[in-house]
Amino acid sequence: MLRGVLGKTFRLVGYTIQYGCIAHCAFEYVGGVVMCSGPSMEPTIQNSDIVFAENLSRHFYGIQRGDIVIAKSPSDPKSNICKRVIGLEGDKILTTSPSDFFKSHSYVPMGHVWLEGDNLQNSTDSRYYGPIPYGLIRGRIFFKIWPLSDCGFLRASPNGHRFSDD
Repeated sequence: MLRGVLGKTFRLVGYTIQYGCIAHCAFEYVGGVVMCSGPSMEPTIQNSDIVFAENLSRHFYGIQRGDIVIAKSPSDPKSNICKRVIGLEGDKILTTSPSDFFKSHSYVPMGHVWLEGDNLQNSTDSRYYGPIPYGLIRGRIFFKIWPLSDCGFLRASPNGHRFSDD
């Protein structure tokens, strides 16, 4: 009897570990559901919207200008940020902030991206902490799940003019 109970217990533990490994690989390499918080991506993504983030693009360097990404925060590695890619390595970016009287340009170095929130007046982004390493990108957001009234693929940036500055 003890042998039967131990056998079932070890089998259960084995299955749990196997399914745990499969779930880990799915969430790490395929994607997952994410809740975005904060006002920096309004009006595209509102506070507490639930979105789907796929992780394959970051593994195959498929991130492009205009994509919305989840990345580790450069100022707080324990938290994630949700921002739009404005510039890729080698791009020249027009940098401005509400306190700037003069506009200046920054270049995105190799292996980095320039991220900004869609709500430029209320976003802490690359204008504050500079370009971030590509390795901090966790995934690309492309589909809004919740609220159901706004469910669907994400729309283009309200700041589309920011992508083609020379």
